[in-house]
Amino acid sequence: MKFNTRFLLVAAGLLMAQVGPPAYAQASTQEAMAANSIEQLDVSRQGANIYVKLRLKSAPAQPPASFSVANPARIAFDFPATANGLGRSVQNIDEGDLRSANIVQVGDRTRLVLNLVKMAPYDTTIEGENVVIALSPVRREPADMRPNDRPFASFAESPQAAPATQGKSVRDINFRRGVDGEGRILVELSNPDTGIDIRQQGGNLVVDFLKASLPDNLRRKSDVTDFATPVTEFVAQPQGSNTRLVIKPNGLWEHNAYQSDNQFVLEIKRVIEDPKKLIQGGHGKYQGDKLSLNFQNIDVRSVLQVIADFTNFNIITSDTVQGSLTLRLKDVPWDQALDIILQAKGLDKRKHGNVIWIAPRDELAAREKLELEALAQIGDLEPLKTESFQVNYHKAKEIFDFLKDKDQTVLSKRGSVIVDERSNKVFVTDVGSRLEDLRRLIQEIDIPPRQVLIEARIVEADKGFAQDLGVRLGIHNRGDPWGGPGGSRTIIGGGLADTGFHTGQVTDSPSFINDSTSVNMPASPSTGTPAQLSMILFNSAATRFLNLELSALEVDNRGRVVSSPRVLTANQVEALMEQGTEIPYQSATSSGATSVEFRKAVLSLKVRPNITPDGRVQLFVDVNKDKPGATVPGGVAIDTKHVRTEVMVENGGTVVIGGVYEEEESNQVDRVPVLGELPVVGALFRSTQRVSNRKELLVFITPRIVTQALSLR
Repeated sequence: MKFNTRFLLVAAGLLMAQVGPPAYAQASTQEAMAANSIEQLDVSRQGANIYVKLRLKSAPAQPPASFSVANPARIAFDFPATANGLGRSVQNIDEGDLRSANIVQVGDRTRLVLNLVKMAPYDTTIEGENVVIALSPVRREPADMRPNDRPFASFAESPQAAPATQGKSVRDINFRRGVDGEGRILVELSNPDTGIDIRQQGGNLVVDFLKASLPDNLRRKSDVTDFATPVTEFVAQPQGSNTRLVIKPNGLWEHNAYQSDNQFVLEIKRVIEDPKKLIQGGHGKYQGDKLSLNFQNIDVRSVLQVIADFTNFNIITSDTVQGSLTLRLKDVPWDQALDIILQAKGLDKRKHGNVIWIAPRDELAAREKLELEALAQIGDLEPLKTESFQVNYHKAKEIFDFLKDKDQTVLSKRGSVIVDERSNKVFVTDVGSRLEDLRRLIQEIDIPPRQVLIEARIVEADKGFAQDLGVRLGIHNRGDPWGGPGGSRTIIGGGLADTGFHTGQVTDSPSFINDSTSVNMPASPSTGTPAQLSMILFNSAATRFLNLELSALEVDNRGRVVSSPRVLTANQVEALMEQGTEIPYQSATSSGATSVEFRKAVLSLKVRPNITPDGRVQLFVDVNKDKPGATVPGGVAIDTKHVRTEVMVENGGTVVIGGVYEEEESNQVDRVPVLGELPVVGALFRSTQRVSNRKELLVFITPRIVTQALSLR
């Protein structure tokens, strides 16, 4: 049996796709989503049976879904809404046929894979919070069974597993054509533990489902020739207590088989015949029937004759093949034995159909060189042909420029090309073989370009805090107790000029008291409009006044500006989108005249995507966020924020490509010398201003490869 690992991976991927979506969250999120977890794994052996016991945090509602593959022998169990609480992903066991176990968490689900030496039937039961997996030994194959007749998975039910064999049947048989033209036979089984035996009989492929019944409606012969696959027909019929499926392929073919839970899939694909290969199909280098050779000092020609009789190939040896050799080969593929003989004598081979030509390497190389020179001479004399090529998605001028390049090797030295840009066609004149190569080249490159929708989010967050505290103090004395005819004098700060601050007044002109201000240090109005609190103290005769005004301001502001430009562009094509204003300014020319020019203050997104073969997007991004700033003598300043970078992003993923964080802190204290430094009382002779501003700029980019269902909405 030969199995392809690619199909095993496909089977595992299909089951994971059915069980749940892929995980994009972090590990902490995965554990939060999982309602259960695997806490412990124990393995024990009782007689010939092996028991794997999993202790979960809480009892599962039903046994886990499972599937098995034969080569390599593995059994996989999927636990939905379950995390891996073991703290490890691999555990070596080496107990009987059970080698190790892999425990892998994907999203909120965990998969347990048992790695076996050889396939064995298994049974899964739930015992409270424990899940017990019982592995039973497989039956031994007869000693005379050939390697190619070994079953895909031969399950012999032991007495402990006898109850599980009751009621096994084939529920449905379907046929589909694969993407690459392979034939896929899908068999739905009632029990995933059903034994399956696959072998080749002549030109047919026989599959036996052991101890499984076949409903009457499935006992039929199906002709699937119209599907254009290697399979022409298959027959499903009962065979004693088993169900037999006989597949009849045609031509050269190979098969792969895998089982996912209760669905068995058999794929038969065609093998493209290589006329120079001795054995068609197979994944190994040597696939021929085995033979044994034991000769002493035998002529090389005689050994080649023995191989020709064994393989029924026609072998022609050159007259220069001479010499003898001694060899002893036992159970070696005949194609490997032929290579050993040729290498020992410095020979080489060429195969044409069922004829093998054997000669010294130098002789074959010289012969092939003469053939190539003859072909080159024929190309120089071969008549020219003219053909037109319609270019649909590229510019014909680009293909024309490529073909006109002297370093190109598509056209021969006699070839010529012209282009018609109106119809987007190229007309090529050359020999027939070069025209065929050009046609194949244009078919590969002239395909619709894939498109990418790029969404950028530019977030500007501002957080500001300002605190001002000031005081104004005035002392007034009506009368003239300290001198000065008919005038007034200030007790504190008498040397200060009249600033217009007087108790009870609403204008700058004194209304009823004629005196000056002693302390005038209010809160600064630069950060906002301060609040004011006034108090007036006066004596009973209203001749002396003390007025105190406190001005305080506390400003707390938060702002966020979100700009979200989006642009749709083709793969590897640069796109540009701008939104904003253009600011005019005058510029002087060399002659002294002035002219009006404009400078942009816009939000712009310039991007060029490149879709990688694995479905990710490589972005060349240039984001510019400008806005008008302060007015200066030369014009208007422009506040700019600019990010240019190159990043790799998953399709539909989001990446932060830039961030600018600004923090400004300032403290300002204005005070009267000496008096403003006094404890407690000094607060009446000073003003305090504290400002804190924080700004942050973040740029988020999200690319999405456009499908028919995706638009700019």
